[in-house]
Amino acid sequence: MKKITTFIFALVTAMAIHASTYIVMVRSTRYQTVTGFGAACCDGAMCPYGEDTQPVRLLYGSQSKIGLNIMRMEISPNFVGDVIVAEWNNYDTPYDWKGSLPSARIVKQRGGIVFGTPWSPPGEYKTNGTAQGGNTEDANAKRGELRTDCYEKFFPWLNTFLAYMKQNGVKVDAVSVQNEPDWWVNYSGCLYTPQQQLTLVKNYAHMLDREKYSGVRLISAEPLGFDPQYSNALLNDAEARDQVDIIAGHLYGHPPLGNMKSAATLAAKYGKEVWMTEHSVDSDEGILVNRLPNWQEQLGFAKELNECMLAGCTGYIYWYMRAHWAFIGTGESQYGSDNKKNKLLPRAYVMSHFSKHVTGSTRLDTKSSFTTSTNSDLETSAYIKGDSIIVMAINSTANDHNMRIKLPSYVKSGTHLLSTGNETENLCQEQAITIDESTNDLTVSMPAQSLNTYIFMIDDATAISELKQTDDDDSKTYYDLQGRRLNTPRGICIEKSADGFTRKVYMGN
Repeated sequence: MKKITTFIFALVTAMAIHASTYIVMVRSTRYQTVTGFGAACCDGAMCPYGEDTQPVRLLYGSQSKIGLNIMRMEISPNFVGDVIVAEWNNYDTPYDWKGSLPSARIVKQRGGIVFGTPWSPPGEYKTNGTAQGGNTEDANAKRGELRTDCYEKFFPWLNTFLAYMKQNGVKVDAVSVQNEPDWWVNYSGCLYTPQQQLTLVKNYAHMLDREKYSGVRLISAEPLGFDPQYSNALLNDAEARDQVDIIAGHLYGHPPLGNMKSAATLAAKYGKEVWMTEHSVDSDEGILVNRLPNWQEQLGFAKELNECMLAGCTGYIYWYMRAHWAFIGTGESQYGSDNKKNKLLPRAYVMSHFSKHVTGSTRLDTKSSFTTSTNSDLETSAYIKGDSIIVMAINSTANDHNMRIKLPSYVKSGTHLLSTGNETENLCQEQAITIDESTNDLTVSMPAQSLNTYIFMIDDATAISELKQTDDDDSKTYYDLQGRRLNTPRGICIEKSADGFTRKVYMGN
């Protein structure tokens, strides 16, 4: 009986050890190329704009620790012609176009992208006569919509914004139609139905002076929950589709693998980029907590980034740069002693895994022994960038795991970037991955509650590119060490089967 018990214990232990190793197969099938990551330079803790460029200095460019490259700014309705109209929003902060100039200049100097989003067209263009959205305690308040007789004024108004920025040294790369056209607000806002946006873009977007303003791109309206009705209406109309370059939206109330994935599917068909242009992530789904997020909540942010990539996203732009729930501390002690002003917060280092390494890459197809769905305990994605294959992995469980990675090319060296929340100053710890012999099948560690970036250098001598692996392909094909296909195996060659590549020696051929 003792022997049987010992055997059962050993068997269960072996099964437990085996179960802790997960398999991820990275395939050579390619999806979207990622433009980058960023945040908004808007009101709140960023003010006064003209005196405070420290957030962009800490966050943007290859010389920064974080590596952001996209900045979002508000196109407020207060600037008309050469006059800045004094108007205040509910936060008692004046909106004007000059406010973001100091930060925008630095982002452009560091090779970044700057785009503008209208919160509202000028009040005189709207049905309620004000930049306010119209949702107030007044039961008789009018919904703020763009008047149909002012549709022809909208894109010329955007041209005046582009002219102002250009005159002040900033080339704006893109402008959108509207911030949250489906959200009736008591601050600056404007409502559009999908059909109204379609009419505006289809009939009047040609008035955006792309030639004069260096090929400025047009971004669709940015609905609150990435409602695909807005983007689908544009994409399903050939004339409107020709005018729009980027499909955009926000994630409030709708995780990436839902509405955004649906919108991205049609966008990919027509070669359009897909940008997530605003969200703030914490444990209460957008309701800002009165404390610094804990590490499990930071991993939740990492999952959102990862799921956006899996959904087909090409650009991810967070909400504020500086806030206790964002990238840089505000100095407000009520949120915790670590909320020091202008200190990089853990969320910034989480973002850096993607912004420093995934920017400019192309996502690769993956198949794993675990299912990636919204907020899974284990998530992964993979990318190719130059001569590197990048694998992202998030382990939000309380246990250490191993991950066996099967790659589409042989690799000769690797680096593991690890964030576990145990460090206070620099959450990205770097260590070399030892690879004794060129391989396409290796096992790496995933510590408990960790965010991991594995970067593998492709071995050019044995690299085989653009080989699509399929589930039902049981046949074998053969390649020499230069990646040339062989009719029959001979000498030292690479055998490719459904579950990966193997280097083999065939004698007598």
